[in-house]
Amino acid sequence: MIYKFVIVSDEVDNFKLQIAIDSTATFMQLRNIILDSAGYSKDQMDSIYICDDEWNKEREVTCMDMGTDSDEDIWIMDDTQLDELLEDEGQRLKFVFDYMTERFFKVKLKEVLPGKSLHDPLCERKVGHAPAQNVDISDFIAIPKIPDASNIEAIDKSEFYGDEEYNEDEIS
Repeated sequence: MIYKFVIVSDEVDNFKLQIAIDSTATFMQLRNIILDSAGYSKDQMDSIYICDDEWNKEREVTCMDMGTDSDEDIWIMDDTQLDELLEDEGQRLKFVFDYMTERFFKVKLKEVLPGKSLHDPLCERKVGHAPAQNVDISDFIAIPKIPDASNIEAIDKSEFYGDEEYNEDEIS
């Protein structure tokens, strides 16, 4: 059976991949064809999450065993075939390619072709350019500026205390 996936990014409107892969391929093979097609390196930590219809994460498939002491099943990409966890057209996945910022691709199982097989995964279509694989964390997260406390008199008290009507005499 062949699975056809469509991969998009919320960061870049015109980016889209269409991947064809055999249902007996592993999640690692799916990961690798996505990374290759997006022009990303394979030296980063990433995971694939099986999601519900609202894109909420339900089950994680990781690159390696993280050694968690959990009663939940651990799914490793190299050891898990796609057809073990996926079966229905419309199934949604998130491919988190940047752990630091939780950036991801939305992956949807668009079509299932029974009675066919595919030896190697194939990128059938690529539109646009993928977002940068890594971003500077300081660009991604707005870090509030902390006033310089070395000259306490120079700090605008209304900004510092958040109230324009602040009166220093009210504090006893």
